[in-house]
Amino acid sequence: MKKIIFLILLVLTFPFLGFPSNKPPEKGESFPSIQLPIPKHPSEKAYLGLSGEGLFKIPQMKAKVLIIEIFSMYCPHCQKDAPGVNELYDRIEKNPDLKGKIKLIGIGVGNTPFEVEMFKKTYQIPFPLFPDRDYLLHKAFGEVRTPYFMVGKIKEDGTSEIVHTQLGGYPGAEAFLELVQKVSGLK
Repeated sequence: MKKIIFLILLVLTFPFLGFPSNKPPEKGESFPSIQLPIPKHPSEKAYLGLSGEGLFKIPQMKAKVLIIEIFSMYCPHCQKDAPGVNELYDRIEKNPDLKGKIKLIGIGVGNTPFEVEMFKKTYQIPFPLFPDRDYLLHKAFGEVRTPYFMVGKIKEDGTSEIVHTQLGGYPGAEAFLELVQKVSGLK
């Protein structure tokens, strides 16, 4: 009887022990329905195909494929991977068959706007980064560890479909771009 009561208490307190209580989106599911601030910098706004001010949802971006990197400026793996992710961005932007079709954004979990800007400047990140100081976006993405990559297709009807997720293990720009093209159907 004591074992049963212990198990019941463990199950009831599980979400409060620091473990994620929700799961990350999986292959075949949609991106979480989140809103991000439209970037203030004109080049980032143009890169995402957005105009105006306020908030936007992921399917509003002008792209066929979106790669989201969930990072933290304090994550040593994110810091180590930053040059390789920048190379991924460069390969996409220099390839006329991919430019405009594949976009990259980063979400800095637990990071303030100042911390995200510091990460952006330190590692010369060329794509838009969004702070998530209060972990609200992080919760929507299943409270994943960093770095976490999510690749999804943005469909013309305004929906999205996740085609790949990956915790860490960034294989380098060439291998990751090959994977993105394959799973998204761009190749």
